[in-house]
Amino acid sequence: MNERTLTGLLLDEIELTSIDMSHACSVSVEQIVELVAEGVLEPVGGDPQEWRFRGTSLTRARTAIRLQRDLGVNLAGVALALELLDEIDQLRGRLRRAEGAARGLP
Repeated sequence: MNERTLTGLLLDEIELTSIDMSHACSVSVEQIVELVAEGVLEPVGGDPQEWRFRGTSLTRARTAIRLQRDLGVNLAGVALALELLDEIDQLRGRLRRAEGAARGLP
């Protein structure tokens, strides 16, 4: 029998520094600072050396960087696109809950 073991890391359980974030996204710390300045990322801490990002920010940062790199979207456009994607996710969640309630599911 062929068994596979999957391993992973729960992003909700980690914190990243600005340096960690830049390494994970293959960009400079300055680019991470720009994403924070535009409101794309929301760190905890006073200045870039003290910043801590939730692990879930990594996905958001990578999406932002792909929008910039692959599609040439400027920072303001990236912020807007991510806001709209967040809204779509929220609406999908509401729709799933409404459909579940209509079927009598919790």
